[in-house]
Amino acid sequence: MLDLLGLQLGVALEPTRIDVADGTRVEVDGVDAERTVLVECWAHQGPPKVAQKHKVLADTLKLTWIATKIEPRPRLYLCLADPLAAKPFLPTSKSWAAYALRDLGVTIAVVDLPSEVRDGVRAAQLRQYR
Repeated sequence: MLDLLGLQLGVALEPTRIDVADGTRVEVDGVDAERTVLVECWAHQGPPKVAQKHKVLADTLKLTWIATKIEPRPRLYLCLADPLAAKPFLPTSKSWAAYALRDLGVTIAVVDLPSEVRDGVRAAQLRQYR
């Protein structure tokens, strides 16, 4: 997902730990070398359940918070791998979460995973639900 989004944005994205002056550490799914882009990813396929939406929003809260510690403020992305998973977070959904993400400067990006990767994610999800 990071590679696909990085290609779209023209940057190389890597998982990174960001240390804050007070000793707090934050793991971010993707960051470019200059820290101009921060990304949280969620590979889920299909519509999210309520608890899953909360997890995505918690990850995005972490992203928006750590961005306040970086000057200049980086561009923020929530990267998803399925339009159905992204739907509740898109402005067209009319949800409070979608509006909040927009107002907080988080761009929703949906990448198209290769079919074998997408099938692997779906299989893993089925195993989790058993």
